[in-house]
Amino acid sequence: MVPYTQKHPALDVVQSKIYVRETLIKPSIVWRFFGRKIVFTNGCFDIIHRGHIDYLAKASDLGGALIVGINSDASVKRQNKGAARPLQDEQTRAMILASLHFVNAVIIFDEDTPEDLISFVKPDILVKGADYDANEKDPKSKKYIVGSDLVKANGGEVRTIEYLEGFSTSAIEQKIIAAR
Repeated sequence: MVPYTQKHPALDVVQSKIYVRETLIKPSIVWRFFGRKIVFTNGCFDIIHRGHIDYLAKASDLGGALIVGINSDASVKRQNKGAARPLQDEQTRAMILASLHFVNAVIIFDEDTPEDLISFVKPDILVKGADYDANEKDPKSKKYIVGSDLVKANGGEVRTIEYLEGFSTSAIEQKIIAAR
């Protein structure tokens, strides 16, 4: 039997959008050179649903290049989202996000918060869902956006986006459990 060796350009494009810190430097320089504002958001993105698509598309519309930081499997476990979470491994989650045409880069982070990654990326615009408050200054508040102080200190913006009502990973997970 002959091994399957056909090239897969579409899959290569998806995989090329998954970065580590060192490889994210060059595209960031290029995006900035061409005047593209870098937008950064982060999350677990365990089961991609319509709410995620709406949120990420709107985040992308705020600038010229959208970088999505995703929590590593270990980081998700430490967030106490439930014993079964994440439902999909970090590489699968990264690949799904990278397949979205409006996502320019995906990077996995292992820390509990994306603060170090935000400091590294230095986005022009930091985005979170509207359950956060872009003006909250108290890091102990649940509404505080991690990294917002760094972004603002660099002259950037911190924005929130309303969630699409009725769509959440937890709701999908509960629906699956109830259907058993």
